[in-house]
Amino acid sequence: MSKIEEEIQELKKSRDAIVLAHFYQSDEIQDVADAVGDSLFLAQKGFESKAKVVVLAGVVFMAESVKLLSPEKIVLVPDLEAGCSLVSSTPDDKYREWREKYPDAIAVTYINSSATVKAMSDIICTSSNAEKIIDSIPKDKKILFGPDKNLGHWLVKKTGREMLLWQGACEVHVLFSAENLSRMKSEHPNAVVLAHPECDDAVLAYADVIGSTSKLLSEVGSNPATEFIVATEDGIFHKMRKLRPDAVLIQAPIDNTCACNRCPYMRLNSLEKIRDALKNLGPQVVLDEKLRVRARLPLERMLSVSEGRSVQFH
Repeated sequence: MSKIEEEIQELKKSRDAIVLAHFYQSDEIQDVADAVGDSLFLAQKGFESKAKVVVLAGVVFMAESVKLLSPEKIVLVPDLEAGCSLVSSTPDDKYREWREKYPDAIAVTYINSSATVKAMSDIICTSSNAEKIIDSIPKDKKILFGPDKNLGHWLVKKTGREMLLWQGACEVHVLFSAENLSRMKSEHPNAVVLAHPECDDAVLAYADVIGSTSKLLSEVGSNPATEFIVATEDGIFHKMRKLRPDAVLIQAPIDNTCACNRCPYMRLNSLEKIRDALKNLGPQVVLDEKLRVRARLPLERMLSVSEGRSVQFH
């Protein structure tokens, strides 16, 4: 264990803290974390933890979700600049205008959104529970879905429900090239193609399995294939290699020369920043209490549906 890893472990004990990390974090951050998972898992884990302090090594909206559910906890982020292209593509005022145009619709909002946008929503979803969330909505209700249009298009096909889609997209997942993926498939005819639903339709058309990061991991762990082409951020390969050291894992191509797609926001975090956050108890996620209360309800509805409980919509 390195010196900085030892410092983090000692600070976790003295601060009564846990470190939660997303699958898109660097290998060394995943290894120092107490738990690693997708957005749904991190929200649940942060809520369920008895720790007084939670460090969320991911992006800021994920830490906001923990704070929305657990206001009594000190929630830290290693870098406040760790944003998300989906959040920035959803300005609060524009989203409010869109929402108010359809007052009778059910607004389903992807968890990759700001607390303010969540507060305008009826229910939140993640890529791992989105289909279940859509299926929970009465058939006679119009659905607004945002901010990721690609996830929305995929859900329309999966559920058969018509939805009005906000036109946002993940700047990482839209870089994958269908043309180059087709070429790669011909070079690796036995490979299983795995893709995150934030990818473009043209990329998803080549996928054998489409799903959240946790679903793609599960597929690698259970599928007897020995070769996989994976269309998502390359941080996921750390866990995949642990699950299947025997398998060949290839990131889907973004152009003719590079299969090296990383989220620039996720990679702003570092072990040094995690240590300093624990040492200084900052930067902290701070939310206006009225906003927190409004934004918590759609998150709670998501957790209820995820756990098999029914919810009431307006």
